[in-house]
Amino acid sequence: MKFASRKYVDLIRQTTAKWANWDPPIPIKVGDYGEVNLETGGLDVQGNIYDEHFKEIFEQYQPDMDLDNHKPKVGEPDKDFVASSIGVRRKDLKVGPELDVPGIANAPLKGEWQFATGMRGALLIMHKPRQTYIPPGEVLEHLYKVPDLQNKYLVTSVFSCPAYSIYLSDKSGEKVALALVANGPTPSADSAPGATGGGESSLDWWTDTQASLLRKASSKNGEYSFTPLYALKCKVAPMGRLYRDSPIPPPSGDDYWVDPHQPWEPLDQDGEEDPVYDNQEEVQLEWAKREAALRTVPPP
Repeated sequence: MKFASRKYVDLIRQTTAKWANWDPPIPIKVGDYGEVNLETGGLDVQGNIYDEHFKEIFEQYQPDMDLDNHKPKVGEPDKDFVASSIGVRRKDLKVGPELDVPGIANAPLKGEWQFATGMRGALLIMHKPRQTYIPPGEVLEHLYKVPDLQNKYLVTSVFSCPAYSIYLSDKSGEKVALALVANGPTPSADSAPGATGGGESSLDWWTDTQASLLRKASSKNGEYSFTPLYALKCKVAPMGRLYRDSPIPPPSGDDYWVDPHQPWEPLDQDGEEDPVYDNQEEVQLEWAKREAALRTVPPP
């Protein structure tokens, strides 16, 4: 499947309003900016607002503000996160004598997912995700005034975790069983050979599937090494009047940046673009109407 990653990104975006990372071990950082790759669906990073190069650019337009005083904030770990697209149904994983997997009965995260036949389905699982984000109300309005960010996508938050699993179905109506099981204590540096005391238990994925588009990983030390999900924003488009006598109220604060639409046309089940409109002018008009509806309030 040529556009598997883009199809996965598109399905997760429809479910979460966030952008999925097809390669979670490859880091995505808060403040990254660039363009969305039209084939992979991933962000082609061109810089970061906290890099020295950008701070020199930023100073030209906001000389009285130091971005180092507004560094990203880190939230507390959350509960396990599971997101699935339309046509995916979760079931309890039946644990019996026939399932001889040590520790699976006490696994903190487990389940079985049934995918619909004839359509692609996407699944994203994050164990105890933690969000890192640009401080709200402090930075975005000032960044709007930097021309270098025009037509760029900006990462405003990332969700990192110590273990993840992602899956894109093959339309065959398959089932996928997953469990995050403990491997037992890991030996400490001064333990005798074969001993397990002094260490902490590590988690690893058990799976029951032959799927080729299943990706999973876990950090043996519980580090937040993976970024499976992130939020993108783009500058709000300047607009005049929505109605003859109704000026559009100007944005304020963080509202200078909005959630972007996907930069591709609707995708078919195999990730290929399936245009709804043949006339490009009609497409542009439709997007303009949607943006206006999102960014304005109709008059009373």
